[in-house]
Amino acid sequence: MAVVAEQTKAIAAKVSNWANVVLAYEPVWAIGTGKVATPAQAQEVHNDLRKWVHDNVGAEVAASVRIIYGGSVNGGNCKELAAQPDVDGFLVGGASLKPEFIDIIKSATVKKSD
Repeated sequence: MAVVAEQTKAIAAKVSNWANVVLAYEPVWAIGTGKVATPAQAQEVHNDLRKWVHDNVGAEVAASVRIIYGGSVNGGNCKELAAQPDVDGFLVGGASLKPEFIDIIKSATVKKSD
């Protein structure tokens, strides 16, 4: 989380209006590997990131900023990931070119309507 906090600190220093900001998290070990965090792992980092925003930017921003997950999301893991309270959506890579992309869209849509 230390690296994520430092990266977010650099962003926070430059952003004055958070209304349209979306933070994306992808574990470095997931980039281009096909490996995916467990839903619990993704939730833990997203929760820690939201707490960092709360403590360093403000409660209102923490409550409203979207934090999305970008580590090898696919049709098989999107529902469990979307069910996590601090995962607000996905940054989809290669799966966006496959028919299963519709499953990813549906999982995010279901969460939004809850």
